[in-house]
Amino acid sequence: MTSLLRIRRPFSVAVQVQRLYLRCISTSLPYVKEEVKLSSAETESNCSFIHPSAIVHPDAILGQGVSIGPFCTVGPSVKLGNACKLYPGSHVSGSTELGDNCTLMMGAVVGDDLPGRTVIGYNNIIGHHAVVGIKCQDMKYKPGNECFLEIGDSNEIREYASVHRSSHPNERTILGDNNLIMGSCHIAHDCKVGDNNIFANNTLLAGHVIVEDYTHTSGATVVHQFCHIGSFSFIGGGSVVSQDVPKYTMVSGERAELRGLNLEGLRRRGFSVVEIKSLRAAYRKIFMPSDGNIRSIEDRLTELEKDEELGRVSAVCFMIQSIRDSFTEDRRGICRFRSWSGS
Repeated sequence: MTSLLRIRRPFSVAVQVQRLYLRCISTSLPYVKEEVKLSSAETESNCSFIHPSAIVHPDAILGQGVSIGPFCTVGPSVKLGNACKLYPGSHVSGSTELGDNCTLMMGAVVGDDLPGRTVIGYNNIIGHHAVVGIKCQDMKYKPGNECFLEIGDSNEIREYASVHRSSHPNERTILGDNNLIMGSCHIAHDCKVGDNNIFANNTLLAGHVIVEDYTHTSGATVVHQFCHIGSFSFIGGGSVVSQDVPKYTMVSGERAELRGLNLEGLRRRGFSVVEIKSLRAAYRKIFMPSDGNIRSIEDRLTELEKDEELGRVSAVCFMIQSIRDSFTEDRRGICRFRSWSGS
């Protein structure tokens, strides 16, 4: 009974009065008669709360301790994990699965009545009026095709953000673990986002973008389709990224250009003084050659790999491989660079 009271506490007195009124007219609301029928155990032991104005399909599978607030809807193919909380006006539809301890804030929309599936892991927060797991905005999408979205654990997707399903049956939109997606961000179809990333407000990822781990974008960042954003990189505010961002680097500009290494990010993430010093030396050899030699970037990468000191530092090897991968046939190359005075 204690947990039941704890769930009910956020609702105001006015809502409780409305609850009594709606109970009197519940026979006119579809599915309300099934509001206490849970799939796993008896209602009393589950300590769940379903507001009588919520529309919960009797075929939906609800875990223990679920709280569903006023005017929410839960579709027939939905599965809610234990202790999930749906705040007023939030909606879950289609073949959608939420793991334990997920929270949908007011007005959040998760899932879509389309072929395919949306799977969300544990401890995720879907912010106010965020839209997650709906149909993509790709003109190549064919109605009837299955489309998929997979989200990991412990992500916070803030207000008005949008994350779309894939555009093809053999693709998936993927968001990993421990990401912070701030307000009004957009993650388009078929994107692959790793772990521990921070996207500031109005970061927009076009289709098929790949973002690795521990990246950080500033506000109003736009990333062109099929671009790769390397781990531990930083994108300055208002940047338009139309080519790949190598690992450990920093880019900015209306057409984003390399501005050096993400030194502050590297320090915060525990890179040693030796690793940072080696990366700075490697960056200068690749992008700021002092001898004025006009050799190709491939030649410079090869020379750096043969360096007896720098070529043995794992972080330098990862950066070299990140740059080299960007010049393969199906990639867009790296952001432009200039021979500036320092890194």
